[in-house]
Amino acid sequence: MENKEQFADFFNNLLFTKIFQSFRISIQLSKLIIALLAVGAIFFAGWIMDFSKTVVVMPDTQGKTTELQIYIADPGQFKSFLENYKTKNEGAGVFITLWPFVCEKLHGISNSLFELNFAGVFNNVTEYLKALKWAFRYHFVYLTIFLTIRLVVIAVAAGAICRAAAMQFARGERPGVGESLRFGIKKFKSFFAAPLIPLVIIILAGLPIFLLGLLGNIPRIGELIISIFMPLVLIAGFAITVIAIGAIAGFNLMFPAIAYDNSDCLDAISRSFSYVYAKPWRMCFYTAIAAVYGAICYAFVRFFAFLLLWAAHLFLRLGTWTNDSSSQFNKLTAIWSGPTFANLAGQSVQAAHNWSESFAAFMLHLNVLVIIGLVISFFISFYFSANTIIYSLMRNRLDNTPLQKIYMPSENNENGPAAK
Repeated sequence: MENKEQFADFFNNLLFTKIFQSFRISIQLSKLIIALLAVGAIFFAGWIMDFSKTVVVMPDTQGKTTELQIYIADPGQFKSFLENYKTKNEGAGVFITLWPFVCEKLHGISNSLFELNFAGVFNNVTEYLKALKWAFRYHFVYLTIFLTIRLVVIAVAAGAICRAAAMQFARGERPGVGESLRFGIKKFKSFFAAPLIPLVIIILAGLPIFLLGLLGNIPRIGELIISIFMPLVLIAGFAITVIAIGAIAGFNLMFPAIAYDNSDCLDAISRSFSYVYAKPWRMCFYTAIAAVYGAICYAFVRFFAFLLLWAAHLFLRLGTWTNDSSSQFNKLTAIWSGPTFANLAGQSVQAAHNWSESFAAFMLHLNVLVIIGLVISFFISFYFSANTIIYSLMRNRLDNTPLQKIYMPSENNENGPAAK
């Protein structure tokens, strides 16, 4: 009996094993609801903004060949594609073009992590970044507005999820949707500003370098000015590099810092940077475990959703009469083609024969989208829940703060961050 207790204590002292609680925490209904509301709000914003159809689509391809696909597949042909089809453009929205591609890449990253195929992870990440580069370069105004809206939504939702995850991990409590959202709204300014401040600092640090580059255009004098001020350029470049690495690696810890310690945005940035630079290998180790474990959990949840939809489609098909003597044409096929693991929504159905089939197809598709939305919501919930746990583990290692310590309004000064 004593040996079993010693083994349990040894296992509990291995802090990285706490990350495996992420699935249980992230699958909680209140977090999934918050994430689903966020996904719905982002989709609605994208749908509204897509009334401006600015993406060039090749005619007579039913929207299958867009400028994004050409940009990814063959950048050398991109400009000629725009010149040839811009005047004949049928048009598509940026969101409806970019979103399926991003989902495909994220799905590919997850599968590659599950298979420990790091080359596949790299390829999917590379194409994902290329897609973002395309959107920023050719649809800058649209993407800036959309990303601002998305950051507003994520600031509230992620703050609420991180707070709920911190409460559950630290105290075993499960706050409801309302309580979690109230915290996210209350600390909205900190959640919104934390990811932006490092970006603003980088821009401000890079502005003198840019101005110096403009002065470099002056004949004969310009190159002398650049050579004289080159040491300052290198110092500014060093600062930009430090901030960029800290912001990218520490972004995952900013929201949990606010949720755990009631920090303001500057304190959250300071904590995340210090944890990343003080223990970079430990941070990488925790993140790698969370990524692989998250890929496995995502594959399980996606398979569960696929099995749910497949079983529903199978038994509906068995009970639905065919439209004619050929068993290949089932009434259900006209309104729902059925899911695949790679495409939970299924292929586009054939043209409906009457208004009732059109309405039924719309309603069925709406229900299927809810299931897909829950899968995406799990991904979001897991991401922020896992990083909340990682923040608690890093804080424990560097500041010797107990895992159970969390800011509570009834126990701390509500107007300031918890003491370190």
